[in-house]
Amino acid sequence: VPRKPLMDASQLASFALIAAGAFLAGGMNAIAGGGTFFSFPALLAAGVPPVTANASNTVALWPASLSSAWAYRREVMQHRKWALILIGVSFVGGICGGLLLLATSNAAFSKLIPWLLLVATALFAFSGQVQRIVGWAKGKLGGKLGAAQSSEPGSIGGAAFQLVVAIYGGFFGAGLGILTLAALAIQGFKDMQELNALKNVASAVNYTVAAATFIIAGA
Repeated sequence: VPRKPLMDASQLASFALIAAGAFLAGGMNAIAGGGTFFSFPALLAAGVPPVTANASNTVALWPASLSSAWAYRREVMQHRKWALILIGVSFVGGICGGLLLLATSNAAFSKLIPWLLLVATALFAFSGQVQRIVGWAKGKLGGKLGAAQSSEPGSIGGAAFQLVVAIYGGFFGAGLGILTLAALAIQGFKDMQELNALKNVASAVNYTVAAATFIIAGA
């Protein structure tokens, strides 16, 4: 009796599509961000329900985020204090965002997807302009208040903004890396390697707690 193949042609095609999306997403996130633009649509195209696709995408990108953070560990130590703040903020935000996703129905999330992708794409495309505008506004406000400019980057306002970014990352994740880079650049971090290192640490923590939340919830 001939053996039944493990996968038929359509299943094999879906597997290849998801594998390609995961490979591209891991590489993109290690370089700068935007990996979800590849992996999430691949899961949807393979027929995975939206909420499950988003949760599965987070779990799939989790190992890449950890390896990227480990690769940049030396650069992270240049800003140890801010790295600890990012870890704490990303931990809280990742859990909150993950729980928010679990409380959202597939129907509601399906309606949100185009708008979430639109916002993420716009932020991805115009992140440089956003950084310059916010940096200019920050400088003007500081000048009017007579505040002394600190040589050490980072601020309480920056941590609060990063918390919002972390909640967004736990909920959806597309553009998380770009948003984090923008938030860090606004705070005064300039070296690209250090920016990328801190971004990878924040993403690793965010993906870890969000992935754990989805796995525990059976999503």
